[in-house]
Amino acid sequence: MKLVITGASGQLARRAAELVLAAVPAEDLILTTRTPEALAAFAARGVTVRRADFAGPTKALRAAFADGERLLLVSATDLGERIAQHETAIAAAKAAGIRHIVYTSGLKPDPPNPAVVAQSHYATEQALARSGLAWTVLRNSLYADHQLPEAAQALKTGELVHNRGTGMVAYVAREDCAAAAAAVLMQSGHERAVYEITGAESFGADSLAALYSRIGGRPVRARALDDAAFVATLVGGATNDDHLRYGAELVASFGRSIREGYMDSRTDAVEELTGRAPQRLAELLAPLAG
Repeated sequence: MKLVITGASGQLARRAAELVLAAVPAEDLILTTRTPEALAAFAARGVTVRRADFAGPTKALRAAFADGERLLLVSATDLGERIAQHETAIAAAKAAGIRHIVYTSGLKPDPPNPAVVAQSHYATEQALARSGLAWTVLRNSLYADHQLPEAAQALKTGELVHNRGTGMVAYVAREDCAAAAAAVLMQSGHERAVYEITGAESFGADSLAALYSRIGGRPVRARALDDAAFVATLVGGATNDDHLRYGAELVASFGRSIREGYMDSRTDAVEELTGRAPQRLAELLAPLAG
């Protein structure tokens, strides 16, 4: 059975590929990417590496997926084009003979989740349901890895500035998301299953501030802002920087999603799928120990 992983030069897909390669022969793994040269080390180990661009010609995409049976569709990065790109990828996979697609989605993407990424995740899940293929959805919680820069800033200023209200999140390590994806891709079954991939502990702003303080050895307090004030804080004096403002509004949309309860999920899926407990947030924050 040949397995296909898309976006394999990205962090999540690359790590999933490494885990799969540790368990299956290299000739049974196909990696696709817009930058095949970035996967030269995999090619040197006998893995098939193919160029694939979800925005490119459909015929080329079908060829990239050829001979595969199960495909890990890692969500693309261009949010503005992602729905169309994913629909194209699903259609190309079906035409190429792929029988089962595993998709990396996000928590509770159904409308009206205000997170900017939710709309494309929801649309992709709907496209999979219509496709006639077997499918599995992995709804990943927010990455624990992304809390490192937030914690570092909080320790520097003594404040965790946020717009998440009293919402809770069970942050999950990217490593655990990759392990869950690799496990589902390699295992039989899981048809029409939706798994919420989360960490083992839920945190609100106050408990995050306390954790940052304990690990960093400096006092940190949580300071709640409304959405507009939070965006203004992130943008700072760069009021004419559209790229920075877009990034700030993206971050704020996650905060609002947390505040409204869309990220408040905690499951045992990582352990059930991989056989080991998920990493704890404190472990990932260990480099900040004071």
